[in-house]
Amino acid sequence: MHIELTVNGHRHGIDVPPRRTLADALREDCGLTGTHLGCEHGVCGACTVLVDGEAVRSCLMFAVQCDGRQIRTVEGLAAADGTDHPLQQAFSAEHALQCGFCTPGFLMLAAGALDSDPGIADDAERLRELLTSNLCRCTGYEAIRRAVVRAARSGECG
Repeated sequence: MHIELTVNGHRHGIDVPPRRTLADALREDCGLTGTHLGCEHGVCGACTVLVDGEAVRSCLMFAVQCDGRQIRTVEGLAAADGTDHPLQQAFSAEHALQCGFCTPGFLMLAAGALDSDPGIADDAERLRELLTSNLCRCTGYEAIRRAVVRAARSGECG
């Protein structure tokens, strides 16, 4: 099937089998390898991207479901001039990554949450619930939580 994906503001006309996942289309057809594949069952969250502003597990969506929709990946977080997004800056400042495999998924999860509800960073329980939806085996989550709060408080998110 021929579909049109708008990824990070750029149109991609691609031909995909109907059962190709969005994650595979992004990585293989669009060349955007920042979206990581971990469990491929929607559990780990490493493949999280924004589709029309909503955080989704791209391993659970078919690419054809995104025909004509707006997709934002971790490659689209930085500003046009290359300046890191406030979340990227905060993750670095708070040492919120170690191996980095889960980081793109956490960045996109947090970006979607802060865009739709900037106040989530002030609600410890809701933020904890959000962040525990993605898996990280290295950081213990506290640094990730601090990074999201720091980015939210910068006033440049949401």
